[in-house]
Order: sequence, then C-alpha cells, then structure tokens
Amino acid sequence: MSTLEERMAASKHEIHSVLTEARVFPPPEAFARRAHIRSMEQYQQLWDEAAKDPDKYWGDRAREELYWKAPFQTVLDWKPPHARWFVEGKTNLAYNCLDRHLATRKDKPAILFEGEPGDRRSLTYGELSTEVNKLANALKSLGVRKGDRVGIYLPMVPEAAVAMLACARIGAVHSVVFGGFSAEALHERMNDAGAKVLLTADGGWRKGAVVPLLKNVEAALPHMPTMEKVVVLRRTGSTLALSGPKLVAWDTLVSGQSAECEPEWVESEHPLFILYTSGSTGKPKGVLHTTGGYAVNTSLTTRWVFDLREDDVYWCTADVGWVTGHSYVVYGPLMNGVTTILYEGAPTQPGPDRFWDIIERYKATILYTAPTAIRAFMRLGEEPVRKHDLSSLRLLGSVGEPINPEAWMWYRDVIGGGRCPVVDTWWQTETGCIMVSPLPGATPTKPGSATLPLPGIHAEILDREGNTVPRGQGGLLFVTRPWPSMLRTVYGDPDRYVRTYFNELPGMYFTGDGARTDAEGYIWLMGRVDDVVNVAGHRLGTAEVESALVAHETVAEAAVVGRPDDLKGTALVAFVTLKQGHTPSDALKKTLAAHVGREIGAIARPDEIRFAEALPKTRSGKIMRRLLRDVAAGNQASGDTTTLEDLNVLAALRQNDD
Repeated sequence: MSTLEERMAASKHEIHSVLTEARVFPPPEAFARRAHIRSMEQYQQLWDEAAKDPDKYWGDRAREELYWKAPFQTVLDWKPPHARWFVEGKTNLAYNCLDRHLATRKDKPAILFEGEPGDRRSLTYGELSTEVNKLANALKSLGVRKGDRVGIYLPMVPEAAVAMLACARIGAVHSVVFGGFSAEALHERMNDAGAKVLLTADGGWRKGAVVPLLKNVEAALPHMPTMEKVVVLRRTGSTLALSGPKLVAWDTLVSGQSAECEPEWVESEHPLFILYTSGSTGKPKGVLHTTGGYAVNTSLTTRWVFDLREDDVYWCTADVGWVTGHSYVVYGPLMNGVTTILYEGAPTQPGPDRFWDIIERYKATILYTAPTAIRAFMRLGEEPVRKHDLSSLRLLGSVGEPINPEAWMWYRDVIGGGRCPVVDTWWQTETGCIMVSPLPGATPTKPGSATLPLPGIHAEILDREGNTVPRGQGGLLFVTRPWPSMLRTVYGDPDRYVRTYFNELPGMYFTGDGARTDAEGYIWLMGRVDDVVNVAGHRLGTAEVESALVAHETVAEAAVVGRPDDLKGTALVAFVTLKQGHTPSDALKKTLAAHVGREIGAIARPDEIRFAEALPKTRSGKIMRRLLRDVAAGNQASGDTTTLEDLNVLAALRQNDD
C-alpha cells in the first residue's frame, strides 16, 4: 500500500471522481420530429463540419444569424490569446433584436412583465422598439456617444431591457450592476468602467420590501467622479424626490424624445458590454464582450438549445444583472423573435407557488432556472406545484452550477410531468453563451451531466501538462480553440486577462472548473477547482459529495466544504438543509454519513455534518461556499458579501457554531 506522500504525488493533477449515474433518457419522439436538430447523426455532422473547417462553419452561422450592414471579410483573426471575429463586418444588436422583426412581428408580445406586487405589462416588438428609440435619443441628449460607458442599476423591469438595447442602438457600452449590490460595489464598478451616465430607479420589489436603489446611488454618487447624470425611473413611489443637479427623472427626460433613432452601425469587435464578476478576494473583473461574435453565438445557442418555435413563451428566471439575463432573458430570445417573460421578485413571494402560477397564467412553454431554485422547491414539496396546470411546458433548462441527479429527476418528473426534455447547460460569464448542453431533440440525457459540447466548441478535460485525462478520471476543463462569444479582455487590465484565463496552458482558455467524461464522452462538471479538496491524498470534487447527500430522502440541499485537518490535510464538512417533516438529530447525522459512504465510498464520507435552516446564497441562487469554508474553519467571513441574499442566514450558522 502506498504511503500518504506517494498517494498525494500520484494525485497531484488528478481529481478523483466518485459519483455514478446510470439513468439515460432519449429525446421524446414527438419532440424530436419537430426539433431543429433531430438526431445524434445530425449533431455529429454539424460537429464534424465545424471541426474540419471552422472558418466556413462560423462564417455560415454568422450570415444566417445576423443582419450585417457591411459584410465581414475575415471570420477569425487569432493571435493567442486575443481573438477578433467577423473582422470588418458592421452590425447593430438592437436592430437585430427589434427592427428586423417589425415587418412580421410588430404586434407580437416581445416582453411579458410581472412585478412582485402583481402589476403586469406587455410590450409588443413595435412598442419595445419605440421605447428603445426614445431612450436612445434621450441618452444622446445627455451627450452619450459611441464607445461611452453607461451604467444600468435597475430592478427586473422592462426598462432594464430597454436600457441595454438603447445603449446597443447608439454604440454605447453598457455595464449592468445587479440590483442587490451595495453603494460601495456600485461605485467601484462604475469607476472602473469610467461610466458617464447611470440609469436607475427609486427602488425595486423583493420579498415584499423595497430594495433602496436610489438611496444606494445617492450614497455612491460622491465617489463617482466620471458620472455626469443619473436617470431615475419611478418604480415604487408615487413621486420622485431627486436631490442634486445630476439626477433627472426618466419620464421627464424620455417623454419628449423622438420615436425614431437611426442605429449606429458598429464594427463587429466594437464593445457591447462590461459585466463585473466578483471573486472571493480582490477587485471585481470587468469581463468585456464585443458585438458581432457575442450576438452570433447567443442567437444560435438560444434557438438550438431551447429548440425555439414561433409560438414559444419563454421564461428564463435570471436577473439581468448576471450574464444569463443578458444572453438568455434579453438578447437571445429577442434576436429569435420570441416572447420572453420578465419577473421582478422572489420565487416564493407572496406564496410558495408564485413560479407555477406565472407559468400557468402566461402558458409558458420553456422554463430555464437554477439548480438551487429547484432544490428550494423540492424542499417545499409537491403540493404548491400540484395546484397549477403546467401542461404548457415542453422544455426545461438548468443553469448556474452542476445539478445533482435527484434534483434533475424531480425537475423532470414533478415540473415537467415526465414529458419535457431537460437541458442542463454549462457556460460562464466569460464564455458569453452556452458551451456544453444537450440538444433536446437529439441528445440522450443523463441526470447530472451537461452531456456534450455544442458544434464548434472544443471543450476538453486535461491535466496541467496539457495531456488528455482518461475517461472516468477527473481533470481540468479547458476550451482549446477560440469561439465567437469569448470574452475579449478584462476591462482596463489586459495582463489580468492573460493571467486569469490563459496562464495554465498557453493559447487555451482555462475555465476554472473540474470535470470528467464518461464512457460515452459525456461531460460531468465536478465544481470549481477552488472547491476541490485534498482528503488523505485524494482530490475530491465537493459537488459529487453534495449530490450523494441530496440523494437521501431527508435532504433538500447540501453544501460541502473543506477545513484544515492535521491528519488528513482536509476534513469534509457538510452543511445540510432538510426537507419539511424531518428533524435534525445525531442519529440522522450518522445515517447521512453512512449513506455517503455507501453511495460513493468511505473516502468521501463527511467528517462533520451540520444542519442549517438555510444556506448562504446570492440572489441569483448560488451557494456562497467560501463563506461556509470560513464558518467551517471558525474564521470571520472574508471577501465581498454584498450579493448575499440574507445576512441572517450567515449569522444563524455562526450562532449554531458557537
């Protein structure tokens, strides 16, 4: 038997995979007959075309997906790690989302909006176009020109989409700041972008209370030297109390503007938006995406992955403050001319069935949401779901983090009635669009696997020397060839772009995720490499241990982190939320630990299990594991906590620790 040191040396570049999942679900025949991609043979043909001649493949896709005012001459100019796509082509994303639909879809609903208090609005493509043009002219009246940065700090209301599209129309670069961020986080991002104008609101609704956006803006404004004007939308109050000459009412500014605004035809590589990703430490990274490549990839993936049809009522539950909201709430659906739902508030406000009520009333056909939301609904049980007719749904999607198999099955069976394909998607802020996903009319799905890379995407699992990791063994997920919607740089910090994303293996994009492939080549995400722990020389992805815990009938949600241990190097600590009707006990702790041991082996058995009423999450639903690592180690919380949904959750965990 090898020594501990030998085992550690052998496992230096290997992530041990301990999860097994054998269930397979072929696409429903009736779904496949009508799908854009109808078979694995068709998928393979597209894949082979893209691999053999990527310039032809992407050039053809670009001409199919977008209207180009001036045609591109070069598909890709690649000087690793810097890419330029569709060089010399000129286009406008607002035109592609709106104007080109007006001849055939002017009166079709583009946005169906529901506010948390219950107010509702519908904007047709014609009405949305008018609103975008008026705001675009209003921004120009404030001196905003092509290339200027405009901040957007709004709730999930139609004006958030209007603001993004208005910026795109005039060639301004938008930077959306999530409405849950603090004044400090706001001015940090706006200063980094050098924003000239900020579009905000007096507030937004969340869990029955008003999020004080304007108050945060007023606190941030003295610290934003480049900010010339703040445009304030009236959302929560009957009147607006504006202090200072820099603040102007949205209605006052926009009401007299012309409904006609000629689009600014921009180069394909013209910046479209900067979106800041906050890490556990250090300054947030301003991920820069450009126009043409992002638009092509986003339009294509929205249509193929969700198999869009003309009559779809599509609902992605993400906030526009995150990249999912950019790509799959606003730009992707609108480029494809479908109807997209925007919901402002919390998923359980005023009751646990709010999501299902929305689906029933709007007859939503596609639901795209996060695994953490699914697990939260699992905890609430099936009764809130059973109250509503969800028969309009034909496709379900998952986004944000790896989904454990039991949540996948619950989603399919309870929400989808066993009839809806589930597309478990993998992608990142930096990738711009979906990279690995089933194509619902073609790909047999496996609960918990994002399945296969989309045509044109070269996602490979390698070790740190660049060697392909054998199937069944965990490694590091890289994208080995450029793709159109890839980030172009970290805004204002090109060295950080190279250091963060292209330092592991030159010319290859490092995703920061661990993954493995199975015998059929399907990709299984194992979580962030930061969440891989070294237990007695075995490098384990905590996502697999969490999945085993959630497979137990008593567990609604689990998060597993490591804490320092003198003997093992790292000990596993599991934070567990139970389903309704189950009570924490020492006996249950032993049962759960034994369950993990049976499911995936003694090496993965948690050293400690802590029960929690709730886990610390962002408002987008992601578990903040770095905070749990601090709790497990007995340390004070480190890094940015401004995205935390409920600070009381963290306080309760610390109280239990005491």
